[in-house]
Amino acid sequence: MEHLSPLSSADRQRLVEIWEAAVRATHHFLTEEDIQFFKPQVRDTYLDAVRLTCLRDSAGRITGFIGTVGEKVEMLFVDPAQTGRGVGRALLEHAVAQGARAVDVNEQNPRAVGFYLRMGFVQQGRSELDGSGKPFPLLHLVKP
Repeated sequence: MEHLSPLSSADRQRLVEIWEAAVRATHHFLTEEDIQFFKPQVRDTYLDAVRLTCLRDSAGRITGFIGTVGEKVEMLFVDPAQTGRGVGRALLEHAVAQGARAVDVNEQNPRAVGFYLRMGFVQQGRSELDGSGKPFPLLHLVKP
């Protein structure tokens, strides 16, 4: 049975592995250079900037994680081997129950856009550039 849990420092490498595998599976607009640009930032900065919650399987292995700041979901990544099994839904429902009401999603990641729309989020705006100033448009979604 899967369960939500906080993370320990020992989990950090697993989070980076899930991030990279998920990005490679879903962010087809990123080049290898882009992935290598973001990877150390995720590992060394982004993970420390959010409140993290993970979902673990019955063996205790992390299957996905979500990071929030205040009312905003800053990251949600699921092990690609677990896609379609409710991991993302469970993590997002947890975050919404904790007060999350907004998320930015890459416009070029249609699966993620569709997921958030199915989960009741609606588009409130759009930016041409991502938070790093790169040309990866973001959709700004909110949960009414």
